[in-house]
Amino acid sequence: MRLNDGSSHCDCRKGRITAFFVAAMPIGTGRTLFQFSLVAALVFSSLAHADQPPSLAETGPHPNPVATPTTKQIDDAIHRGVALLLKRQNANGSWGSERSSRPDEVYAPIPSAHWSFRGAVTSLCISALDEVGGDTPEVNRAIDRAEAWLTENLPKIRRNSADSLYNNWCHAYSIDALVHLLHRHSKDAERCRKLRSLIETQIALLVRYECIDGGWCYYDDFEYQTARPSGSTISFVTSTVLIVLDEARKVGIEAPKKVTDRAMASIVRQRKRDFSYDYGEYLKYHPMLPINRPGGSLGRSQACNLAMRLWGDKLVTDRVVATWLDRLFARELWLDLGRKRPIPHESWFQVAGYFFYYGHYYASRCIELLPLAERGPHQDHLAQILLHLQESDGSWWDFPFYDYHQQYGTAFAIMSLGRCKRP
Repeated sequence: MRLNDGSSHCDCRKGRITAFFVAAMPIGTGRTLFQFSLVAALVFSSLAHADQPPSLAETGPHPNPVATPTTKQIDDAIHRGVALLLKRQNANGSWGSERSSRPDEVYAPIPSAHWSFRGAVTSLCISALDEVGGDTPEVNRAIDRAEAWLTENLPKIRRNSADSLYNNWCHAYSIDALVHLLHRHSKDAERCRKLRSLIETQIALLVRYECIDGGWCYYDDFEYQTARPSGSTISFVTSTVLIVLDEARKVGIEAPKKVTDRAMASIVRQRKRDFSYDYGEYLKYHPMLPINRPGGSLGRSQACNLAMRLWGDKLVTDRVVATWLDRLFARELWLDLGRKRPIPHESWFQVAGYFFYYGHYYASRCIELLPLAERGPHQDHLAQILLHLQESDGSWWDFPFYDYHQQYGTAFAIMSLGRCKRP
């Protein structure tokens, strides 16, 4: 990471440590050039690999081998998931609603939070149907109806309240959906112009709601609730945004570099030597809290590693990516124990249920970073997990959340399964 004067943290740290040792030498012994050289050599040799991924990030548990699912098994599961999404689409073209049978629900200021939730879930469903839904009249109609709803309602979505910014999820996932739609309508110049304008607007809103420290959050209830959010940047929200901003730049729509640089810097500040990531920067001085340990980071490290790799962080090597995929599949129980629990963070390692399909989706994206020859075992593990968890109605869900959970869980799952099929 670079400082304002162009030097790196590593360079500054080397200089401070060297100066400390030289200053600490007794004056009476004479600070000879030999002594200085010896101390400097020791210090610099200890830091010689500071720009290399630490071994802790490249070693970990390995899962037991699993059978390779057949293409038919995967296709059948995807087909049932697609059918569920088609069945659950709202009359107006969106997915999800504020309906809930629970006595207590997640905090959501009415009505704007639900506009954000519905926009984010609808965007995920558009992306999922476009990726794996197939070219059928039913799927095409569903995507067209969803596109009409999204393009009409996206301009209305803003910050939900002084203390909540669920809208950031909508801005992020809508960019991904709009990029899918751009490819879908690549021959329709006028339609593409409108879609590009919407992407630019969503990026501008993300810039507006960037945290003071860089990156993004979904609550601003810990600090001062300022116009530019003073809340703590959250590692996985920031990573989610960076991943979709990478999709946008692939179609020629760039976010401001200073914004993406600040976002990356915020993730680095939350990254530990083993490449587990703090939940949010407000917890960085509590690195051994259960939620910040590897078991608590299983659902975050995939997204964070993917985001940093896409934006050029050379420390996220193939070996780091593979190690964290192995960690996920070997210790997936820690995420599974939180699945379907109704209270966020009540499970072991303070895991919340909503990390389950989110984490596995970004694991599927991490698999794509690896060489083709190394992907197979990871694809098999991921597919076996998802195939066994599909509900009798064809859905997947991990956290009871108004009437959004089956829709977003299913969208994440079928996109993940689509990446599990062998060439």
